[in-house]
Amino acid sequence: MHSPSKAAAVPLTSPVRNGTFCPQSQRRFVLIAAILASALGFIDGSILAIATPAIRVNVGASLAEAQWISNAYALTLSALILAGGAAGDRFGLRRAFVAGIALFIVASLACALAPNAIVLIAFRAVQGIGAAIMVPGSLAIIAKAYPKKERGRAIGIWAAASALTTALGPVLGGFVLSAFGDGIWRAIFAINLPLGLISIWLLLAKVPADTPTEKRSLDLGGAALATLAFGALAYGLTSMSASGEGLMAGPSIAAGVVLLAVFIIFELRQREPMIDLSLFRVGAFAGANVATFFLYFALSANLFYLPMLLIAGWGLSTAEVGFIFLPLSAAIALLSGPVGKLSDRIGPRFPIACGSLVVAFAFAGLALLTYAGIHNFWTGTFPLMGLMGLGMALVVSPLSTAIMTAVEDKDTGAASGINNAVSRIGGLIAVAAMGSLAAWVYANALDASATPGIPGFGEPAPAGLGPAIDAARLAASDAAFAAVSSVTALLCLFAAVIAWTTIPGERLPWSRQAEDQQG
Repeated sequence: MHSPSKAAAVPLTSPVRNGTFCPQSQRRFVLIAAILASALGFIDGSILAIATPAIRVNVGASLAEAQWISNAYALTLSALILAGGAAGDRFGLRRAFVAGIALFIVASLACALAPNAIVLIAFRAVQGIGAAIMVPGSLAIIAKAYPKKERGRAIGIWAAASALTTALGPVLGGFVLSAFGDGIWRAIFAINLPLGLISIWLLLAKVPADTPTEKRSLDLGGAALATLAFGALAYGLTSMSASGEGLMAGPSIAAGVVLLAVFIIFELRQREPMIDLSLFRVGAFAGANVATFFLYFALSANLFYLPMLLIAGWGLSTAEVGFIFLPLSAAIALLSGPVGKLSDRIGPRFPIACGSLVVAFAFAGLALLTYAGIHNFWTGTFPLMGLMGLGMALVVSPLSTAIMTAVEDKDTGAASGINNAVSRIGGLIAVAAMGSLAAWVYANALDASATPGIPGFGEPAPAGLGPAIDAARLAASDAAFAAVSSVTALLCLFAAVIAWTTIPGERLPWSRQAEDQQG
């Protein structure tokens, strides 16, 4: 490992003086380690939605507990990700990255061994803390290890590998769950151990230590307030779907709002705040983040509750349902580059607004399909997921462009971190709020009081319910998901309007072409 004193004495041609701490021969190990670490988070996130019905059966989790198995991770990750990024600057990227991976895999092993839902929820929260350090570290360490002229290619390889693991993870996970039964869900968490250990070994054995760039404040007070605020909001929204806990919903939401106000005041008074709230005075930046919140709220809600409907309601196998993530990942991987170039030419406003409308149509289609009781996966649901993937592919790259170009160059890192956190907070609130909506619609459609003992929304039905009750349960499940998709389609429409009215854009493609022909 290179000490700071040795780094200061190296010749001008050394990697350190060329803007990178890592010699050329060792950079590939940084890239491999970053890809493996990113795969941990991507695989966990996408397969968990497919595995949720199996987890509920295996550990006896209610809908509210299932929501928290997802949200405990999302809460700590979204609240702490900005502090996690600052940790890399303060302590060195390699050191912080290794610490994040180590915490993540230890928590993953504990999740794999969890005897009940409460223990699983607790260690999912710990997993999120590890991910808050690991996720920003994976891209940052690539940027610091590679010189500028090679950085784009390295990040492109990382992004392609990440898209591949996101696409194939649910497909392979679905086949494994179908082949080996409900208990195999524990392997989803256990697989993180070998992947994480390989990544840590590469970083410690093959990559030199980097020097911390600056003694940044971690703003742990702000991180704690953000965790409490969003935790209280999520708990209040989730309580609405939990029998016997509805009375806690109002006080919890009120406490969350108060804590959020305290967090904002605290951040405004900090010398080095976790979130630079002054950036939200820029209209384009604020608009892009509001559009991000609505879009990722909609995306997270549908991708979390659709597998529940398909597996527990329609009775599809996890092997089939695993394919619903494929169009999204494939479309983003194939189209982000061309769409990014289009955004550079005409500005990000048109692609974001257009893509948001396409996603709105896809979710409206899902709502109509399920409301009508049409249970055709390959000819109905899957094509609509493809349409949703196309819309998100139009949005992802231009949204990053809109965020980066809305602020000064010195603020692009902070702006990107805030946007990342906003997207994850959107997912956190979506899973909490839409679960309560689904549970309420399901209970009213089924008249649960008249038919006690019926499984809740998204919970696999036991054998012997009888055809009439089973048909009623299926219709109630369809109605519940149709409500979720209707709300999220409306939010995507709002995102399109907000993008069009706040984000700058140049001439549209067809108007530019017409002017060029006239010229």
